[in-house]
Amino acid sequence: MAQVWSCTGIRWAVEGPALRWSGGRCSVLEWGKRVGFGVGEGGVRRCAGARGNACAGRAVVGGRSTGGRCEECARLDRAHSVAADTFADDPRPYRVYLAWFGPGLLKVGITAVERGSARLLEQGAVCFTWLGTGPLMAARRTEELLRAALRVPDRIPYAEKRAVRFRLPGTEEERAAEVRDLHARAVVLEGWPESLERAECQPVDHVEAFGLGRRGDHRDHVAVGDVVELRPGGFVSGELAGAAGPDLHLAVAGHRGLVVLDTRLMSGWELVPLAPGTGSGLTFPVRAFENTGGTQDGLF
Repeated sequence: MAQVWSCTGIRWAVEGPALRWSGGRCSVLEWGKRVGFGVGEGGVRRCAGARGNACAGRAVVGGRSTGGRCEECARLDRAHSVAADTFADDPRPYRVYLAWFGPGLLKVGITAVERGSARLLEQGAVCFTWLGTGPLMAARRTEELLRAALRVPDRIPYAEKRAVRFRLPGTEEERAAEVRDLHARAVVLEGWPESLERAECQPVDHVEAFGLGRRGDHRDHVAVGDVVELRPGGFVSGELAGAAGPDLHLAVAGHRGLVVLDTRLMSGWELVPLAPGTGSGLTFPVRAFENTGGTQDGLF
């Protein structure tokens, strides 16, 4: 019987990304590395559970769900997140950040100081800067101040981030321009919490960390589509050209550019290794991006 693996997502650290597997094992992701797996025939996708706990009902979830959770587990997971405003007495220090994902796409957010820049890597932020540091409630009030005064959102749909990722300005200074402008407008606002220590604008660029600035056989190509869902009996095998947030950027035979695989679609499936000698290929359905210049608007 083939060994079965269960993916719990992608882990980002300063050293780079790695795929996490149930049981605690991690597979470091390196550019140029072959990424390949299949879904067993007759398999079903089970709820990923919440907060490290298995789903009590082992509910079946849809293949296109990036959350990968049933309604009850999704509710529990959301209720215990910082964004849910349910832990006002959290004693840890927090940072407020400004994140840029591409032209015109900026957001404000907060993250625990102890997490460093991991949250920004997880979100796929191409460029970011810290805005200030302080207690959780002060960080939340600052976040709300920017939303109200400067109309800066605290959420951006992931599809929008993905759509602009391969059409970025060419230099770090160009990519940091909107962040610098927003930081300058934010620090002169009235109403800042006194307990929040403001930070200088020091943009951090993630283009190299995401593999977006590399050159080679596939680096001059843009992504042409993304995997819609995993299905029983299907497989993917391709060269890893880069990764950003939860996404893997794969060069796959038969596709005229890179294909994006959102690793959140992998949770809940029982994944199996590919047979020796399996070449590059992809049998899961792929949705073409509208901005690639082609005429196709359905599946490949």
